[in-house]
Amino acid sequence: MATILLLIILVIEIGFTVSEFLRKPLKKEWISRRLLLCIAEMAFLLLLLLPGMGSSIRYKGLAGLLIIRLVIAFISFFINRKNEKSKKRVTIVLSCIGGIIIFATSMLPAFVISDYNGRETTGEYEFAEAQAILIDENRVETFEDDGSYREVPVHFYFPKNIDDFKEDSLPLVIFSHGAFGYYQSNSSTYMELASHGYVVVSLDHPYHSFFTKDSSGKTITVDPEFFNTALNVGSSDVPESEIYDITSKWMDLRIADMNFVIDELKEAGNSEALSDAWFYDEKDKGIIESVIEATDFDKIGLMGHSLGGATAVTVGRRDDISAIIDIDGTMLGEETGVENGVVTINDEPYRAPLLAIDNEEHHKSEIEAVQNSYAYANNVVLQNATCGYETYFKNAGHMNFTDLPLISPFLADMLGTGSVDAGECIDTMNGIILRFYDCFLKNEGEFSVEESY
Repeated sequence: MATILLLIILVIEIGFTVSEFLRKPLKKEWISRRLLLCIAEMAFLLLLLLPGMGSSIRYKGLAGLLIIRLVIAFISFFINRKNEKSKKRVTIVLSCIGGIIIFATSMLPAFVISDYNGRETTGEYEFAEAQAILIDENRVETFEDDGSYREVPVHFYFPKNIDDFKEDSLPLVIFSHGAFGYYQSNSSTYMELASHGYVVVSLDHPYHSFFTKDSSGKTITVDPEFFNTALNVGSSDVPESEIYDITSKWMDLRIADMNFVIDELKEAGNSEALSDAWFYDEKDKGIIESVIEATDFDKIGLMGHSLGGATAVTVGRRDDISAIIDIDGTMLGEETGVENGVVTINDEPYRAPLLAIDNEEHHKSEIEAVQNSYAYANNVVLQNATCGYETYFKNAGHMNFTDLPLISPFLADMLGTGSVDAGECIDTMNGIILRFYDCFLKNEGEFSVEESY
């Protein structure tokens, strides 16, 4: 549809330009016909998009552009309605070229983003959402120089009928996104869990997140240095000691974020009140309080994708964590240093149930590490886990374990996807995650997982 729509607009614009070029019109004649064309384009868009796509974010840019063009055309009409000068041909052509460039730019979201409303949930409950920001007054924000405190946005997913649940009845799952991801990266997973009676809290890591907002309403985008380093740190010519220095700082930040969120959530549950660390919209306060009242803080699961998975694994060593899932993440938080150019790994027993979900290339890397007697964090941790599980997805890429391939196949392919069906992959993974938490957070059934899917 996007391609057809763009082609139609291009044909209209070029046809109008050719016609006006041959006419040699006066300015007043050209501007009146331009106004009629703008009205026709707007009417065409409304007729084409409103029946099914009028609310789509993919076409909001185009709709906004046509409205602006229409307003400008009206203004120009009143200014030039008596102008008897000839319209120069060069300006007619330049107007067409400029319009085409602007049209194409405004339609980029239509080509990059798909209409995605999540996957169909399988639980009995509808889900709802709420959000807040937790402000850590024990940490100064290192990405700023204004002395402000570290802020961690938290986003809640939970059964919509939350007031119908008993106090301390719903298990809690906390999710951490990957490098330059964001809190909605696995929204289908949160929705599926919420539909089965879980409270899910997805947190943002500001400056590691692609974008988020702080308590002032300011949009915080990913830190450029972090972005560039994350893309290049795996280069073969970077020494292990330098890689460890970089990644350990990342992990320290993320681990502190997740620990802070857990502590604040538990404190709110124990005190039955939101402390001064909470920043929220008043309309969400009662909802959040109801969610916290219904949450069982003796049943906490952690989960994350990529760097978020690594974060979940290390924080999962806390005594109050009941189950952990690492989604295609190298367990960098378990690296303890570098000796003689070789990374050292934490080999203490891992006591909570742990599930690692990998893509095929990641799985092969783990096998090669064993064959080459190379200490790889994931292998060491799983070997020392008292209840460890591992599986991998054939033909899957790193981003296939997020919703991004369903939201924007173009962007997901740039970041790494495989030939696996994106919808089938995420649905299968979500089913595994649900069964894992049902077993270890709800004590329902026994958990097993296939070697690969």
